[in-house]
Amino acid sequence: MSWLSSLGPVGEVLRIIILIIEVLLVFNLMILVHEWGHFLAARWRGLRVEAFYIWFGKPLWKKTINGVEYGLGSIPAGGFVKLPQMAPMDAIEGESTSKDPLPPISPTDKIIVAFAGPLFSFLLACAFAVLVSWLGKPQTEAFVTTTIGYVAKDSPAAKAGLQAGDKILRIDGAEIHRFEGMTTDTVRWNVISSEGKTIQFEVERNGQALPAIQVAAEWPEAAEEKSRSWLGSTLDAVFKRPPLREVGITGKETPMVGALQPHSPAEEAGLKAGDELLKVDDTPITHRGQLSEYIKTRNGQPVQLTLRRDGKEALATLTPRVPDKHPADWKDPMVGIVWHATGARKLAYPGVWEQVSGAAKSLVSMVQKLVYSNSDISPAHMSGPVGIGRVYYNLLQDPAALLQVLWFSVVLNVNLALMNLLPFPVLDGGHITLAIGEAVRRRPLQGRFLEVVQTACVLLLFGFIIFVTLKDTGDIFLGGSKKAGSTSEFQWLPPEKRAEVK
Repeated sequence: MSWLSSLGPVGEVLRIIILIIEVLLVFNLMILVHEWGHFLAARWRGLRVEAFYIWFGKPLWKKTINGVEYGLGSIPAGGFVKLPQMAPMDAIEGESTSKDPLPPISPTDKIIVAFAGPLFSFLLACAFAVLVSWLGKPQTEAFVTTTIGYVAKDSPAAKAGLQAGDKILRIDGAEIHRFEGMTTDTVRWNVISSEGKTIQFEVERNGQALPAIQVAAEWPEAAEEKSRSWLGSTLDAVFKRPPLREVGITGKETPMVGALQPHSPAEEAGLKAGDELLKVDDTPITHRGQLSEYIKTRNGQPVQLTLRRDGKEALATLTPRVPDKHPADWKDPMVGIVWHATGARKLAYPGVWEQVSGAAKSLVSMVQKLVYSNSDISPAHMSGPVGIGRVYYNLLQDPAALLQVLWFSVVLNVNLALMNLLPFPVLDGGHITLAIGEAVRRRPLQGRFLEVVQTACVLLLFGFIIFVTLKDTGDIFLGGSKKAGSTSEFQWLPPEKRAEVK
């Protein structure tokens, strides 16, 4: 769909509209399958079904078919099947439309109907996982490596002695199998979920295991942040997420050229988009930041790059220089490379159980960190419909959009299944808990108290959705602000015009 952008503003608007429609279709498929599980189970067990809705709130569309009102709500946050025999849900689903007495149902019926939704979500996750294991999942080198590619200057990792090239074996005793991702075996997750004042790294350097290295869990800023106005501080508190722990390390990667700035040293040296940079002056390149730092030390002297193009190695010599147009305080030489967002990717074919169990373990670990730990992870780091939609929006623009969407849908449906099984009233797990209580007491849990509890939980649920939606909105409008040093601030002139500027 990128060709639509070439049509100008109208084409760009059409592209965005199509992407939004695709996001809604994918996201609503998850809701539809989950609610379909409740619907089919209710039909099987003989329950009265009054409505089947995607989304909540005042209906944008509705139609009654065979006594069931089907509709689309106005609040894009899930859906429901209206089953008045299950539990009082008037606050979220509206009052029952039938005046006929409702026949009683057994606790077993309630458990089966409540469990069917998460079961269908889990089965959908398994179906997507089968497709991923067959079609593959694109993975970058930085995602699968356990080797440090870059250590930021003056970072906690640098001060503790970690170096580029170190292979990370364990963090706080947990085995590490990859660098990026939110699974429990990654460097990223074990750093942000750490609980102490220091993080223990066990690494291998030049084939030798080193004694455990203690890295500070906090990274004090080099300079204090400028004081904010009352309004600015309030907006930050409402829309911005609290920072997560970082120690200043990045996984090993082979930098790939995404684009070249016109008339820059890199373009004049003959580099092309898609080139992978392997060495600079015979020093292996393990991260794009390493190349930038090396160029600064050369004081404008020529450097030789070893690159890989179409599977073959080649050499290119270029002379870094300060861009012809740049911010007033900028003095560092550059080469004019715009890096590829992901670099080279290879297809991995993870097994179905590996995908499903990995997603489940990640969710369980996150809930544990939210409830029981002293980590920086908090409810402010969770996302709602807007955040999930944003992820899908970005994935749908990826060259491997289908594969990326399938992979993320495995994670999302496993999360949807397990989160709904939490024993919280109004969730499926809450219905199951009430049904078990009914079986123990040998009579239904009814009365004004239960209605009050259900209504209070509905308000808490919607309050939480609003809370995370504000954070999701902040990610969109406050997270993409222009940063000093962005490529748009630098321009290179043709040789014949450079003398005029000087």
